[in-house]
Amino acid sequence: MPGMGSDLSRLRVALTTFFALDGFVFAGWVVRIPAIKHQTGASASTLGLALLCVSAGAVVTMTLTGRLCHRYGNHRVTVVCAVLLSLSVALPPLAHSATTLGAALLLFGAAYGGINVAFNSAAVDLVAALRRPVMPSFHSAFSLGGMVGAGLGGLVAGSLSPAGHLLGLTLIGLLVTAIAGRTLLRHEPPAPPADARPGRDRSHRPDTRTRRLVVVLGLIALCTAYGEGAMADWGALHLEQDLDTSPGIAAAGYSCFALAMTAGRLSGTALLQRLGRTRTVVAGGTVAAVGMLVGALALSAWAALIGFAVTGLGLANLFPVAVEHAGSLAGPTGVATVSTLGYSGMLLGPPAIGFMADWFSLPLALTSVALLAGVAAFIGFATRRATATE
Repeated sequence: MPGMGSDLSRLRVALTTFFALDGFVFAGWVVRIPAIKHQTGASASTLGLALLCVSAGAVVTMTLTGRLCHRYGNHRVTVVCAVLLSLSVALPPLAHSATTLGAALLLFGAAYGGINVAFNSAAVDLVAALRRPVMPSFHSAFSLGGMVGAGLGGLVAGSLSPAGHLLGLTLIGLLVTAIAGRTLLRHEPPAPPADARPGRDRSHRPDTRTRRLVVVLGLIALCTAYGEGAMADWGALHLEQDLDTSPGIAAAGYSCFALAMTAGRLSGTALLQRLGRTRTVVAGGTVAAVGMLVGALALSAWAALIGFAVTGLGLANLFPVAVEHAGSLAGPTGVATVSTLGYSGMLLGPPAIGFMADWFSLPLALTSVALLAGVAAFIGFATRRATATE
């Protein structure tokens, strides 16, 4: 059909916009964590429990959002969740205790988890219709949005209060949703191709060996998500508190990490074609482990920023590789398993690092990111024969 290609192109632009908006809004919240910690008077462990509410809200709503997508469609749910995300990001600066902060972050996390399920489901439909592996471009848009959001946060940290900054994100989010959402609401999700691969057939039931391999891939995703969550929640605080940087330089830490992840994901397809899945995972985990050791233990802010960037480059493609491989092995069931384990990493990371920071120190706690990145590399190497034969 003559208009089909242009319709799919418009859908791709709209979905890419929502991925970028998600990263932009999330990063805007992340860079104001130190200021809001000071505002609430929370200790490191108490802040870790409050930050846990973001992941808890996301995990709790994942199943519900999936059902809503089946009933109302991925596009409608994406737009509604984008509105809720934009509104809820303004709530944390209104909190003046760890308890109220946790409640605000629970709502924010619910909206964040909901939109991730919805637009990833929509992106899967679009990738199938386009018959081209463009999924990395969506995730690079998220990373780019995070980089821009963190950079903007650093620029306004000295002139705008957290309340003013995050209220501005609300207005931007609602405006972008109104514009990009019109395209999604005007078009139904494209139908999947008739010749879907057996691994993506909803009736396909993987055998025991395949299920075990999917769980192993999920552990790689868990290690990766732990690191991503740690960088988002604790990177800025480490720079400001341990290395005595300004709020603007502290915000640049997540910006460096997000920029490196963006570059890594933009080059992910070429990297996979050159190295293959196993060597990509082993190399990425090793690079991330080295980078995080530098970032956590550096004595200067510039060395820490370099370490954060190297960490982002190493982690960039681990989660996408795990999800893609699980999908090729077990279809949607495999993707769901890996995603759930990945979110478990984000769920466990904030409080674990918070408690370790109270018991030891934040720099030492952040070395756990390097440890788990090394574990991901080891798992990739140890299972190289099993993954090669599937």
